[in-house]
Amino acid sequence: MMKTVFFGTPETAVPFLRLLASKTDVVAVVSQPDRPSGRGLEVSPTPVKAAALELGLKVLQPAKPSEIAAELKSLGADFGVVVAYGRIMKTDVLSSTRLGLLNAHFSLLPKYRGAAPVQWSLVKGETKTGVSLFWLDEGMDTGPVQAMVETAVGPDEDGPGLLKRLTELGVELLGPTLADLAGGKVVRSAQTGYPSMAPLIKRDDARIDLGRDAAEIHNLVRGFRSWPRARLELTSGPLLVLKTALPGVADPAGKGAPGTVLAVERGRGILVQCSSCSRLWFLEVQPEGKKPLNAAEFANGLRLAAGGFLPLAEK
Repeated sequence: MMKTVFFGTPETAVPFLRLLASKTDVVAVVSQPDRPSGRGLEVSPTPVKAAALELGLKVLQPAKPSEIAAELKSLGADFGVVVAYGRIMKTDVLSSTRLGLLNAHFSLLPKYRGAAPVQWSLVKGETKTGVSLFWLDEGMDTGPVQAMVETAVGPDEDGPGLLKRLTELGVELLGPTLADLAGGKVVRSAQTGYPSMAPLIKRDDARIDLGRDAAEIHNLVRGFRSWPRARLELTSGPLLVLKTALPGVADPAGKGAPGTVLAVERGRGILVQCSSCSRLWFLEVQPEGKKPLNAAEFANGLRLAAGGFLPLAEK
């Protein structure tokens, strides 16, 4: 049986660890250090650490991966699997196993290299994405590819839903890949195509400008559904926009300046004018410090009706 090391931290990495533990001898699991979380700021184990302890596996949590490079090398692992570990690894760690470290990345490399490929692929309106299993080098997601799987992106699919589906696809891809590696089939295909980046998300990236096209705003809302969540700046404070929908042919025609309310439909939401030729249904919103609610309820609270105008804050 192959000896492996697993690197990962969040919940999305756990299914990969469970599969790896069922198919190989996992000699160590490396995760980020535990940190305070929640309202009580209690120190809790990372999801990967919790799963590893449940499986009876050895857990390492260095502040910097290089601190354990010598220990990893002494374990004599055939290769490592990396899923959302969240730390940059240098040559000493990359070379600590016989074959190297195989990383699961949630895009079709070289597109969307970086920390947030799922979110940015949605924000940019991609209609297809996938999972790449590639061998790490010292570049930013630039290493050669072992295996890849492609999938279509639904027009209303959001970040959490797409991440869940890509996680499932990635685990399905890892299974036969482990069999290939056990049989000596190591593939190192150079990435081909035009690269693009998926950098760390900043809060200002999620600001909604109603002067943009409605489809662009819809994609922004979908992509940043988990964090930082798309928001409108109103005179009363930020309004988080959690869910939107593009209009159908039977919906009211657009008119007026961006921010004009074209319709308020109970149980559905509010239709808002965006750029000169587009409009968008706001379905679910959340005023700052309050609970999410249907956008029509929010509009009724402000006594907004068709022909009214969202109270936008000045830029």
